[in-house]
Amino acid sequence: MSGKGRGLGIAAVVVGLVGLLLGLGGLGYARHAFGGSVVSSESMTPTYGPGDRVVYERIDGSEVRRGEVVVFSAPDRYGFDGLVMGRVIGVGGDRVACCTGTQADAPVTVNGKRLEEPYVKGGDAHGGYPASYDVQVPEGRLFLMGDHRANSRDSRAFLDDHGGTLPESAIRGRVIDDYTVPALLGTAMVLGVVLVLVGIGLGIAAVVVRRRARAMIPPPPPWAVQV
Repeated sequence: MSGKGRGLGIAAVVVGLVGLLLGLGGLGYARHAFGGSVVSSESMTPTYGPGDRVVYERIDGSEVRRGEVVVFSAPDRYGFDGLVMGRVIGVGGDRVACCTGTQADAPVTVNGKRLEEPYVKGGDAHGGYPASYDVQVPEGRLFLMGDHRANSRDSRAFLDDHGGTLPESAIRGRVIDDYTVPALLGTAMVLGVVLVLVGIGLGIAAVVVRRRARAMIPPPPPWAVQV
């Protein structure tokens, strides 16, 4: 019985440590690689609306590409430290321009070519915005706009500041729609907790077995006692 108790004790330690590694490792990686936020405005409708929860991958601003949705921080422009969401329209070296008029179908062009934007609310890429613009995006900076062009305070509102562009360092992450990796990390954390609980159960069982084993050992006979 004592051997069985030792086996349960060893199993408790091994299972518990594996659970801790899975749980803490998954949690640490998730906090390092991903973040979450709640959409608070209509600037990205219909893609993302107020109250929508989004997950973003923490990346360097130099990694983002045209068409991707990002979250960024620009307290100097918006007056708060919270995250703002926008879509990348132009990256360093691009020339972003609009609009020849106020008509609803006025196109946004990038490097002289009409930008196809199926995500724009109502198909209105201009949004009735009063200002036209023609911006050469500096290297290391990004031109961002919301999908609801008529209700988005984006790069167009700050044309006198580097053509409305933001430095890549302002980017905090890229919004993702594929939750496979976060889901796997969540599964790893849950499995880690389960294994830790199993380890605790095995440890309790080991203690019980050892106590029972000691209780079953008969006392030595009187003649075996040395005085």
